[in-house]
Amino acid sequence: MTSTFLPAFTKGFALSAGLIVAIGAQNMFVLRQGLKREHVWPIVLFCAAADATLIVAGVRGLGGVLALVPGLSLVLGLGGAAFLAWYGISALRRAARPSVLVVEQQAGLTLGAALAGSAAFTFLNPHVYIDTVMLMGAVGASLPAIERPLFMAGAALASLVWFSSLGFGARFLAPLFARPAAWRALDLGIGLTMLALAASLAHGARAG
Repeated sequence: MTSTFLPAFTKGFALSAGLIVAIGAQNMFVLRQGLKREHVWPIVLFCAAADATLIVAGVRGLGGVLALVPGLSLVLGLGGAAFLAWYGISALRRAARPSVLVVEQQAGLTLGAALAGSAAFTFLNPHVYIDTVMLMGAVGASLPAIERPLFMAGAALASLVWFSSLGFGARFLAPLFARPAAWRALDLGIGLTMLALAASLAHGARAG
């Protein structure tokens, strides 16, 4: 039974990790706070909990719609595969022209201001709804109902691991990702993972 569920858990973890690991406003905010060692635990837990909530909402919401609309699973599966392929190709293009991460010093923030900043960077970013709710929801909802909790658990764990690593490992990560070569390797890995997931999702959609 465990071996049956493991692929769903792994797929959720890999997809979530591939989508969340990128240079972005939210990640840079967490990294900056980690460098200053300010309110790291509350920020990490808030960001991870927000992701988990959006993932569950996406999977459960789309799951109900899929049960009512025959054929929608195929459309979402192929659409998700196309988006993953585009995302993977974009990551490979970034790998060809890697960026660097520059973290500037900022004045200290209160806990309330830090959490408000986390909320703004999370919920005011339109990509979070495309990636976490729509894409993660589409992929998770396309799985058999019994496998969806493992998919959501894997996705939520990836988010928690990433934000924890980013916040508490910031002092080690910042010098590393000041080098374009580090971002090249990271984007290359993301690109290949996304393309592999796209192929798997397209195959599963056709088979279903």
